[in-house]
Amino acid sequence: MFRFENPEYLYLLIIVPVLAFLSLIIGKRRKKALQQFGNPELLESLMPSASSIRPIIKFYIMLLVIICLILTMAGPQFGSKLETVKRKGIEIMIALDVSNSMNAQDIQPSRLDRAKRAIYQLVDKLENDKVGLIVFAGQAYTQLPITTDYPSAKMFISTINTGIIPTQGTAIGAAIEKGIRSFSSQEEVNRAIIVITDGENHEDDAIAAAKAAVEKGIKVYTVGMGLPKGAPIPVGDSNKNNFMKDREGNVVISKLNEDMLINIAKNGDGEFISANNIRKGINDLVDHLSKLEKTEMDAKIYTDYDHQFQYIALLALLFLIIDFMILERKNKYLKNINLFEENKEDAK
Repeated sequence: MFRFENPEYLYLLIIVPVLAFLSLIIGKRRKKALQQFGNPELLESLMPSASSIRPIIKFYIMLLVIICLILTMAGPQFGSKLETVKRKGIEIMIALDVSNSMNAQDIQPSRLDRAKRAIYQLVDKLENDKVGLIVFAGQAYTQLPITTDYPSAKMFISTINTGIIPTQGTAIGAAIEKGIRSFSSQEEVNRAIIVITDGENHEDDAIAAAKAAVEKGIKVYTVGMGLPKGAPIPVGDSNKNNFMKDREGNVVISKLNEDMLINIAKNGDGEFISANNIRKGINDLVDHLSKLEKTEMDAKIYTDYDHQFQYIALLALLFLIIDFMILERKNKYLKNINLFEENKEDAK
């Protein structure tokens, strides 16, 4: 596992594009000044040893030196040992609806995009809890097993779209059942399933699945994505106003089934959260989850981080040596050598 011991130094990298921009401005002004002073070709003959490209090369080599020094100060490290540690928290399985109706845009930019943002915010607020991810449409699949690796969770979330499951539908019950089976085997841990969907369940008995979860000590929370008035479901490029239609040619309007989600949460001993105000909705959800008693759990983390700054420092030294060897002026002994010009006598 890779990390920086002092990541705050990485902010210094902002000076690199600033210096590059200033160099570009200064170079243009210098060129303009030379053009005003006299004919560039005449000036070049008066200064045969002057080079226009070498100072630029030396400048960008020096920028590489600065980048390497900043990375060295940040302290790059690699974790060399994976250990099991004790942490107090709960286990959370997030079940995300990826059916086509989640492309509806009654909440911007779309129900699915808003749901992914909600999960990002939720994961950012977790500390020692374990989190897993299930995606579902007509069927349910485990996208990410239960883990404390929050960066990996965010990475998996970013790849989700409505095309990852070929079987369309909204099987909320199957998602809850999959969540029940996806928790760790550790006993006496408080667990919760968070179902994020528009609630258009057409496949199974989600109420029965929520009751089964409660029997196993698992709370079921629901987060409603969408508005009761609904919106059409885009097909293909949404900018072309192509929408899903029924067999009679009428545009299908997908509506938030709030009553269904409230009923699922009620039977799942959880709460229904409306995500129309995403920040408040996630804060409310975190408040509910924080009321669950934290239990000591096993978590695998990388320890014994080894410093790797010496390699980047060596690279900086190498760039400095190259910069020292490149002179700003042409070498008077080598300036007449042109490896790419054909010898005139040989041409004859």
